[in-house]
Amino acid sequence: MKYCGRRFTRTVATAGLVAPAGAFAAFGASAQTAISVPTITLEGDANGAPHPEPSAYAKKFSGRYEHRQASGGIGHNPPQEPPEVFAKALMDVARQGGQG
Repeated sequence: MKYCGRRFTRTVATAGLVAPAGAFAAFGASAQTAISVPTITLEGDANGAPHPEPSAYAKKFSGRYEHRQASGGIGHNPPQEPPEVFAKALMDVARQGGQG
């Protein structure tokens, strides 16, 4: 759940959704590696930014994975728009710890 700047770009490149470029080209080798840590992805119901459907990247996770949809007119910035939903996702994934 990394949403800003370089972190988001790195996460998308690592998940194999886009070809890494520039400073992120070094991550290309890991683009086919499944993400094995417990992961919750979170998206707002009013996210107007272009993005793939969650099913398009769900297979990139080999560990415990869950996608959550935040409702109520939430855009593309879940850490600020529904902070309680974002905090719950963080707490839930932290509780999962190393359980894959």
